Amino acid sequence: MARKVTTRRKVIVTAIAWTLGILIFFPILWTFLTSFKSEADAIASPPQFLFFHWTTENYAEVQSRSNYLSHFMNSVIISFGSTLIGLIIAIPAAWAMAFSPTKRTKDVLMWMLSTKMMPPVGALIPIYLLFRNSGLLDTRTGLVIVLTLINLPIIVWMLYTYFKEIPGEILEAARMDGASLMKEIVYVLTPMAVPGIASTLLLNIILAWNEAFWTLNLTASKAAPLTAFIASYSSPEGLFYAKLSAASTMAIAPILILGWFSQKQLVRGLTFGAVK
Repeated sequence: MARKVTTRRKVIVTAIAWTLGILIFFPILWTFLTSFKSEADAIASPPQFLFFHWTTENYAEVQSRSNYLSHFMNSVIISFGSTLIGLIIAIPAAWAMAFSPTKRTKDVLMWMLSTKMMPPVGALIPIYLLFRNSGLLDTRTGLVIVLTLINLPIIVWMLYTYFKEIPGEILEAARMDGASLMKEIVYVLTPMAVPGIASTLLLNIILAWNEAFWTLNLTASKAAPLTAFIASYSSPEGLFYAKLSAASTMAIAPILILGWFSQKQLVRGLTFGAVK
């Protein structure tokens, strides 16, 4: 029998949730508001929240100074490309670990996860030299390769968790009906794990979209994504907060819209298998 939730408890939990939500969202809101201020209003003390002279000159200057569409297309190609390649590699790997485990499976999973604990700067010099010698510096291909390898442990771990919730008897039944290994993965396993795969896809697109360290160090102009677009408004002369906020708003808007429209699918995937 479910325990009755009192009205007081609902109010307290709702208030806490709203407070946390506002605290998390406030930096984004402040960035959005600052993008419509002049540089003088952006650094005014005390800060001006709503009552200031609204202007769109920052967006106009950002558009005239930088090629936003070029940076945007680089971000789309790099984030979606690295995530799709990661899924192609990770789905068979997660299947093997979930349904044909060995005594070393857990060790392999922990080793993959441990690679995320290494500071990226520790691998910067060798990767930079490899890319320089192979002509991959400032190329979309190079960034796709790096981001695929960086996010692959997360993709494998997430898919492994989802696949473990699928009854193995279903796959055994498919084998008894004559399904090959490829058909078992493509026509039986993948459709059953669509919520988990979709949430993995969305989460890793967001991670690749927001990646700054590698994109700033391995690109210059040709393959520079939106993270480099934002960084270009930090100069030795100082920070131009209003223009930086306008560039940041333009950079995060696409991924915010994607997250907003796919939030149900994301939550469904992240809770996949949580309720028996």
